[in-house]
Amino acid sequence: MEYKLEKETALVEAILFLESEPLSEEAISIIGQLSKDVVEIALENLKERYSSEACGFELTQITGGWILTPKKDLWNFLKEKYGKKNEGKLSKSAMETLSIIAYSQPITRAEIEAIRGVSADNMVRLLMERNLIRETGKKDVPGKPIQYGTTKEFLKFFRLNSIADLPKLDETESERFELAR
Repeated sequence: MEYKLEKETALVEAILFLESEPLSEEAISIIGQLSKDVVEIALENLKERYSSEACGFELTQITGGWILTPKKDLWNFLKEKYGKKNEGKLSKSAMETLSIIAYSQPITRAEIEAIRGVSADNMVRLLMERNLIRETGKKDVPGKPIQYGTTKEFLKFFRLNSIADLPKLDETESERFELAR
C-alpha cells in the first residue's frame, strides 16, 4: 500500500523552508511530531516534487542534514544578490590553501607551505576566522606542530554532504600533494 502523506509532506516542507541550518531526519521528526518513517516518505515526496524543471528548489543533503536550496543551475544567477557578501569571496591564495587542507587533512602549516612554496600564516589565520578550517590535533613529530582540517562550515560553504564528496584529483594533482608530505 502506498501512502501519499500530503499534509505530512507539506509540514516537512514548511519546516525545511523555515530552518536555515540542515536538519537530520530525527530533528525533522521531533519538530513535526512525525515518525521517522513518515519523515522519510515525506522527504522522498519532496525530492520527487522538486525534480520538475518548473521548481526552483532542490532537497540537498549537507553535513548529514536536509535543507532546501535553490537548484544548482539557478544558483549561479542568484548568488551575486543572495549569497552572503563575504561567501564566495575567497582570494586565489586562500582557495589554494583551503584546497590543500581539504585534500590533505590533517596537515601542518609546514606541509602546506611545502606544497604552496610560500608562507601560509595569513591564509591559515583567515580560513580559521571564517571557520572553514580548525585545529584537529598535533602531529606526533618533534615540536608537535598543529594539524589542520576542514569544518562543517566548509561543507556548508561548498554544499557538500561529506569530505568524500570533494571532486577527485587527477594523477598530476595527487602527486603534487604527495610530494610535499
